[in-house]
Amino acid sequence: MRVPLTVPDLRGNEAAYLAQCVADNWISSAGPFVNRLEEIIAAEAGCRYGVATVNGTTALELVLVSAGIGAGSKVVLPDWTFAATVNAVIHAGATPVFVDVTAESWTLDPTLVAEAVRREGASAVVAVHASGHPPDMDILAQICSDAGVPLYEDAAGAIGSRYRGRPAGGLGDAAIFSFNGNKLVTAGGGGAIVTDNETLARKAHHLSAQARASADYRVDAAGYNYRMTNLNAAVALAQLERLDEMLAAKRAIAARYDSVVGERDDLSAMPRCAWADSNCWLYNLLCASEDDARSLVAHMASRDVEARVFWRTLADQPPYVAYPRLRRGVASRLSGSVVTLPCSSRLTAAEQDQVIAALSGWAGQPLAAAA
Repeated sequence: MRVPLTVPDLRGNEAAYLAQCVADNWISSAGPFVNRLEEIIAAEAGCRYGVATVNGTTALELVLVSAGIGAGSKVVLPDWTFAATVNAVIHAGATPVFVDVTAESWTLDPTLVAEAVRREGASAVVAVHASGHPPDMDILAQICSDAGVPLYEDAAGAIGSRYRGRPAGGLGDAAIFSFNGNKLVTAGGGGAIVTDNETLARKAHHLSAQARASADYRVDAAGYNYRMTNLNAAVALAQLERLDEMLAAKRAIAARYDSVVGERDDLSAMPRCAWADSNCWLYNLLCASEDDARSLVAHMASRDVEARVFWRTLADQPPYVAYPRLRRGVASRLSGSVVTLPCSSRLTAAEQDQVIAALSGWAGQPLAAAA
C-alpha cells in the first residue's frame, strides 16, 4: 500500500453542496456559497470582512494593489517561503526584499525585519506562517507600527492556527488564506482575504470582479478576474464545517511523529514555539544536508511512502537574484534539507505505522555535525 503525501479529506457535505450548485444553476463567481464563505472565513480569523478569490496568490496580490503598494514600493518577506509569496509581490509591481528566518521558529527574523524596513524604506511587511506555524506577530506588529508600514499575513496554510490565543489571519492589517488541494481546508483551488479594513476589503472585492462600476459594462479601473466560483466555495464551506475534527487529527499525527523523531540525532522536527498553536498543516523534518534529504526521500519511496523535499531559499534562484536581501544563513541551511512526511488529516493509524517503520530503516548524518 502506497502512502501519499497529502490528500483532500472529503468526508463531509462536499458532494451535497456541489449538487446543490448544479441544481440551483449557481456554478460561476456569483452564488450564495461564495457570499457565505466570505462571512465564515472572516469570522474564523476574527475579522469583519472576507473576500473570496481564485487562489491565495491572487489574494495577496489584491491586498497589495488595494493598499496602493506597487511600482516604487518595497515589500519585506521571508527568504524561506513558497514562491507564490514573492510572485504576488512582483505581480503587484513592487520590489521584494528578502529577509532571513530564525532557527528557533523558521519564520521571519524580527531583528532583520526592522533593519530591512529601515534600510530599504519598505512600504509593507508580509509575514508567512511557515507550514501553518505563526511568526512572532506581536514583535513584527510593533516594528511595523513604529515604522508606519502595514503588516500582512501570508497565512496560506494556517487556517485554524493561533498566536497567543488569537486566530491566524486576524493578527495584522490584512491576511490571506489558500484553499489549494494540499491545504488542511481545500476547495480544490481558491483563496481569501480577511481584514478589518473596510476600504481595503471593498476595493479588493471590486477589483477581483473586473472593477465593473455598473451593470452596463462600465468599469472604473483595470480589474482582475480573481473572484472565486460558487463551486469552489461550496467545497470550502463543507470543509470548514469539519475544521475542528481535521485540526485534531493533524495535531495527533504530529504528536505521534514527534515521539519517534525526538529520539533521533539525525533528524529534528520543525520547531513549534510557545507563542503558537500550529494547525500542523505539514509535518517537516530537518536533515543534516541536502544529500541526506534526497536520500531520505528515495528511501521512503522504496518503502511505498511519499515524502518530499520542502522549500528552498528564494533569493538565490534565477528570477529573484537581483532583489535586495538581508540574511544570516538560516534559510540557506534549511534550503533543500527539509523533508515533508505524509500527514493528511485522513491518514490512518496503519498508514502512519508504515511511515514510521520506513523512517526507522533510514539513518543520516548527525545534525550536530552539520551545525
